[in-house]
Amino acid sequence: MFNETWSGFLYLCSLAYQALVPCTLPQLLMVKTINHQQYLGKWYFKAAVSHREADIQKFRVFDSMVFTIEEAANDTLVLTGNMRMGEDCIKQSWTYHIQPERDDMVMEGRTFRRNLFWSGTWANCLDCIIFQETEPPLRMTEAEDSLNRFMLYGEPDQENVHSTATFACGGQAKVKPHSPLAQKKFHANQKENVSVCVCVSQNKLQSSS
Repeated sequence: MFNETWSGFLYLCSLAYQALVPCTLPQLLMVKTINHQQYLGKWYFKAAVSHREADIQKFRVFDSMVFTIEEAANDTLVLTGNMRMGEDCIKQSWTYHIQPERDDMVMEGRTFRRNLFWSGTWANCLDCIIFQETEPPLRMTEAEDSLNRFMLYGEPDQENVHSTATFACGGQAKVKPHSPLAQKKFHANQKENVSVCVCVSQNKLQSSS
């Protein structure tokens, strides 16, 4: 109940913020050229945003999430998450490979998924990072990617309504989708300035180790 109320409050804040302040233009971080060392270490989940509830539904069941980024080898990063749900703690790891011909990371086991880094400046948080995951439509006849969500990560003392509302605003930015049909709808929505957004946020973050 509290999470639903908090999410609704953030949604209203994002609407008010968008009405008063233009969204910060998102900046894509090219993973093949950025300094990976500066992003290693511990990151706390702050919020997730998408145009569809289904893309972020799984985040609602967790009380807190803490992630660690480590360099396993050259051009290989391992993301380990500790996710608390009540008295239980779930630990899971994901391995990503950086390839010189791509601007995104390739996830082991899901090579069809695009994994992109965005600058935290669009959330007015210089020490935050934004991680985007997209997957192509399940069928070529479908007009939308089957997954498209943004996750905001930062330090535990950086959570505030202002930065999360800004993130919800910026989360309406899009990257070019996978299928030709989806690309046509993408360009049409860009012309129409379509903006629909749902957001889930955690205002209290604790270490799950």
